[in-house]
Amino acid sequence: MIKIEQLSKIFRTEEVETSALLKVNTIIEKGDFVAVMGPSGCGKSTLLNIIGLLDNPTEGKYYFDGQEVGHLRESQRTQLRKGNIGFVFQSFNLIDELNVYENVELPMIYLKMKQNERKRLVNEVLERMQMGHRAKHFPQQLSGGQQQRVAIARAVVASPKLVLADEPTGNLDSKNGFEVMELLTELNRSGTTIIMVTHSTHDAGFAHRIINLFDGQVVNENINTKMDGYAL
Repeated sequence: MIKIEQLSKIFRTEEVETSALLKVNTIIEKGDFVAVMGPSGCGKSTLLNIIGLLDNPTEGKYYFDGQEVGHLRESQRTQLRKGNIGFVFQSFNLIDELNVYENVELPMIYLKMKQNERKRLVNEVLERMQMGHRAKHFPQQLSGGQQQRVAIARAVVASPKLVLADEPTGNLDSKNGFEVMELLTELNRSGTTIIMVTHSTHDAGFAHRIINLFDGQVVNENINTKMDGYAL
């Protein structure tokens, strides 16, 4: 599904040049659950932004479903993201002026889906996330754990091939964090490919594979023989 070859990202200003990623190589298969770990500033978020088609690499190649997409124009990246990639952020990134139902519905409006189809899918995913009873509430009326459930619902409502999660439990207590990780695991078992950036070794334990970054380079990749108590 994803193939990355000799991927580098350099940020330049008039006075300084910073290498955020340096000749990264990896392959992520359909249905994988991959955790990306490493210290702050090692390039984790930069890699996630490139995989999520929010940015282009400086050098190297990025293949998504067999298509080289690393050097597309911004408008082309935007079109490819629609319906293919969902995002879950540490800060939830819900729109305060929209209620739960409207937040989850928004990606499908961009996809120009019919209203009756949007209604069916929103109701289904909210029930799946155990948030159907909160459909008319606004983000500020929800707990952090509930907001992240809504954010996950929004990310997956259009059945994307890939979900990218950036520190999805970073603003949650341990109980809500565990519940969010169980939701992501359930989504992965149903076929969704997940790439998650995390500092948490506990959260990484849910993944099939752990990619460790240091100073913009992959220093090792470990396959989990046991995922948080679940045998492979």
